[in-house]
This record gives sequence, structure tokens and C-alpha cells, in this order.
Amino acid sequence: MLKLCVWVCLMVLFCWVLGGGEFGVEGLGVNWGAIATHKLPPKVVVQMLKDNGIQKVKLFDADESALKALAGSNIEVMVAIPNDQLAAMNDFDRAKKWVKSNITRYNFDGGVNIKYVAVGNEPFLKSYNNSFLNVTFPALQNVQNALNDAGVGDTIKATVPLNADVYNSPEDNPVPSSGRFRTDITDQMTQIVKFLDQHKSPFTVNIYPFLSLYYGEGEFPVNYAFFDGDTTPVIDNGIQYTNVFDANLDTLVSALKSIGFGNMTIFVGEVGWPTDGDQYATMEMAVRFYNGLLPRLGKNIGTPLRPGYIEVYLFGLMDEDAKSILPGNFERHWGIFRYDGQPKFPLDLSGGTNNTLLVAAQGVTYMPNKWCALNPNAKDLSKLAENVEYACTNGDCTSLGYGSSCNGLDEKGNASYAFNTYYQMNNQDDSSCNFQGLATVTTQNISQANCNFTIQLVPLPSSSATGRTVTLALPVLVVFFALLL
Repeated sequence: MLKLCVWVCLMVLFCWVLGGGEFGVEGLGVNWGAIATHKLPPKVVVQMLKDNGIQKVKLFDADESALKALAGSNIEVMVAIPNDQLAAMNDFDRAKKWVKSNITRYNFDGGVNIKYVAVGNEPFLKSYNNSFLNVTFPALQNVQNALNDAGVGDTIKATVPLNADVYNSPEDNPVPSSGRFRTDITDQMTQIVKFLDQHKSPFTVNIYPFLSLYYGEGEFPVNYAFFDGDTTPVIDNGIQYTNVFDANLDTLVSALKSIGFGNMTIFVGEVGWPTDGDQYATMEMAVRFYNGLLPRLGKNIGTPLRPGYIEVYLFGLMDEDAKSILPGNFERHWGIFRYDGQPKFPLDLSGGTNNTLLVAAQGVTYMPNKWCALNPNAKDLSKLAENVEYACTNGDCTSLGYGSSCNGLDEKGNASYAFNTYYQMNNQDDSSCNFQGLATVTTQNISQANCNFTIQLVPLPSSSATGRTVTLALPVLVVFFALLL
């Protein structure tokens, strides 16, 4: 018996040394979004996931090409039903058809390792003005019952990814222990939580410390968004909170406890930090955030009210240049990888401190080395502003805004950047680089300093952005006009 104990201890020590003295991040997941004009082939993305040891992935729909690529990978998958399909899922027959087409179809030996179905995505956001208030819970019921009816309900669970705005603490006592669900949705949330508990499904919440900082308008302490403890703590019944992630999650724990489900399993469906499009969305801040988050996950520290393991999905895998930017220009820059699957910064997904570059996507094919630039021979610049507006409205100029990576360009540089992003999104078609004679194609790389002028990927057959149009919000256009004046 003594020899066995010695052998086990030696093996544990050996594994600990190999791991650099750190615990690995158990089952770390990522969100694979695909709202992009030019996408990597799904097989390339799946191989990239495997190369980086990523064991779980959350999708935002049930895309056939992604699911086929995931077959046989053993990567654990959460597929999703978009919000605009929730009303349809209120019909049980349609829910059964959806499960047959998107779940049981892939449920075979060597198929897709589907574990969860995300019913909607943040359907109770205040900005949706109750659009999905009355259809979310019936959809959840029907989808889970359809999974049960198909004989997979014991292993595949339905959940509803919710934004952290579904709960809060009162203004007169803003501490985690006073957390409650929003009064306007308390009934719906109570129904959902009871149903999830009945079916042993997790409560899924998206937590964004970056947004706390972004919407704080100067009142939110910057350091409180990170994990290095360099801020005045919030004291709650003797517990010190030094970061918003812990405080936010424990507010949820308290809200669940207030309706009798304080021990419910919680998944963090989305958490991350963007790298462009805002003064706080920088590479440096993203590295600081992940270097605080990942070691905590690796050591299973948890939070004061929920110590131990927490299942987490990073947001996101890659940048998406066709996402809506109504929340902010940063929306297109959440990836830990660039649009082309190249890593942005060193990161240790094991939760250790060996910050080496992630493994890049292999076999990436780009369009030719051609850029669209402001024509140096153009004489009449009176229509430059309106052409830049057109290029940005139909392209992606989010890197030109205040505090962004290309904010330092001059008037000519701004115009060239705008023209080039439109040109690349239109597959380098010569007719997309004219702009009333103001633009011209060049084979000289016109990138400047930290501002990269993108060469897009070779488009996939029938490639198109999924779900949203490529449209720039008004606040960004105002910035460009200011830069051009």
C-alpha cells in the first residue's frame, strides 16, 4: 500500500513539473462566430481548435458546414437557435423538426459531440424592448422536450445564454449579496431557472468586464475590470471584491439563491476583451485581462460565493468584420485570433504563465497582394468625404475611430484605409477601387506603423456574412467626417 501511495505521489509530482507547476484550464471553451465577409474554411478552424487544445466550442446557430467539420473531432459543441427563430420553436412540431435536422442527424458514433443547445442569445436584453419576452421560455420547454422525445435528452441539454443585465443589486445596496433578478422579468426568470434545474441543465450567463468599463463613462474604476487587485475593494459582509467578474458572478449566485436555487450549475457563456475599436479595446488591455482570467481558471479559484471549477467560453475565437456595431466599434474585434486565424498576442490557454503564441490556422489562402489607395494624381478632392462615407458604410472602418489602432492616420491615410477595406470586402474587384477617380490599385503595401491595411481571404464558395448586413453605425461616420475636415 505504501509503495502504491509513493508511486501515485511521484506521478502527480511528475505531471505537475511537466505542467510548469500550473493546473490546466479544465475544458476551456471558445465562441466560434462567423459573421464575416470572408471566412476561413470550417475544417481549417476545427484543426486550429485541436492544435490549440481547445476542447469545447459554442456556435451561434446550427451551421451545417461547421457541424460537418466538427464531426469526429470529439470537441464538445453547444449549438444555438437564433433569437429570430424562438417564436417558431413555440410550436412543438417545429421544435421536433429542428432537433431532427440539427441534433440527431449528427448523433452517431464518429459524429458531432453535441452537449448543449443554446435557445436564443441574450433574449432579455433591455435594448430588445421585450421582443422575446413571451417566446423564450416556451421555446426552451419545447426544445428540451423535443430532445427528450428524440431519446437524447439525458445527454444533450437546452439552456438560454443570458446577458448579465438580467440581474442587479439595488442602488441603495450595490453589493453582490443583494443580487436579484430584474423586477420586470422575475416571473420569466423564475420559470426558466426551475425548468433548467428540473432537467439538470446549466444556467448560462455572459459577463463582460470590458462593457462595465466602456459604459461606465469615466465613473467605473479601470483596474476593477482586471484581476491584479490594484483597486479599492468592494466590501460585502466581510468579503473583499477586487474585480467586476467575481462581483458580477456572485450577484447572479445571490439572485439564484433568492428564488431557491443557489447551488445551480453556472456556465459563463461569453467572457473576453476586444482589441480594437475603442480607447479601452487594445492589445495591451486584452493581454492584461486574459493573463488575469486564465490562471484563475486554471487553478479553479472560482469566486467567493462559488469557489472551484467554473465552465467558461472565451469570446471569441476570431474577429468578425460584418458584425453589427450598434453596441460599439469594438464588436468586430473580440477574437483572440485575427480574421485569418493568426494569433494576436501570446497567450497560455493552459492557465500557466508560459505566454507563447497560439498555434495559427494552417493552409490559409489570401487574395493577391493588391491594395486600393487614394490616387496620388487626383486633383479634385471635393467629393472625397462622401466617397469615404460610402466606403466605410459598406466596408469596415472600425479601426479608424478614436483610440483605435489606425487613429493616427492623416486625411490621405484615412481615405486609403476606407477605400481598401471596401475593395477587399468586394473581392478586389477593379470596379470597387475607383470612387469617382479618387482611388487606384497598387501592389505596394500601404500599411502604416501599427495600422494594417488588410488583404482579405480567398472567398469560400457562396460565401456571405451570416445574419447581419455590413453596415457602419452613424457615430463612426461622424468620426470620419471629423478626421477629414
